[in-house]
Amino acid sequence: MPRISAERRAANRSQIVAAARRCFSRDGFHQTSMPDIAAEAGVSVGAPYRYFAGKEEIILEIAGDAFRMMFDPVERLVDVAGDVTVADLVAAAVDPMSGDLAVDETGQAVPVDELLRCAVQAWGELLRHQGLRQQAGAGFERVRERIAEALRNGQRAGSVPPELDPDRGARVVMALLHGFVLQYTAFGLDDTAGFTHDVRVILSDAGLIRGHG
Repeated sequence: MPRISAERRAANRSQIVAAARRCFSRDGFHQTSMPDIAAEAGVSVGAPYRYFAGKEEIILEIAGDAFRMMFDPVERLVDVAGDVTVADLVAAAVDPMSGDLAVDETGQAVPVDELLRCAVQAWGELLRHQGLRQQAGAGFERVRERIAEALRNGQRAGSVPPELDPDRGARVVMALLHGFVLQYTAFGLDDTAGFTHDVRVILSDAGLIRGHG
């Protein structure tokens, strides 16, 4: 039997991830089996195991796509702007959730709602799976450091108050984003424009926005 091409292998893998994302979003992580994923993808029962060791590995990848959707724009903002505010960082992360579709790491369009539902489920898995928690923790720390870097840059530019501790401030920014994801998913908070506007108002009143108003 001839070996499949790298392109075909990548397409098969993406097909399985998309099927898993639909299943997890619709039925929940623990109610979905690997055979369920195979059936949703239209492949043999053993096919998903050619690409993934199990469900945990798949949901970690899907959650990674969700967090990249939020945090890649933040990192791009850090790279190009030296005078960002806390509210600018929140707005950059929340804006991709204003549409119905996002783009995963392979460039495929994926439903925002599915990504975020899977991300919330992944948080629950972190409480019981040490390996997943370590991988997610490493990603969290990398993004936290970039946000702290942005806050330090803002302090030098005068857009972030000097009394703010950048490392703790970065955790505050991430807490706002995680809270938004939970409310978006559980309670239908999808007014991203209203959320970012109110973040700016609240932070301005608290003295955490300078220059941008």
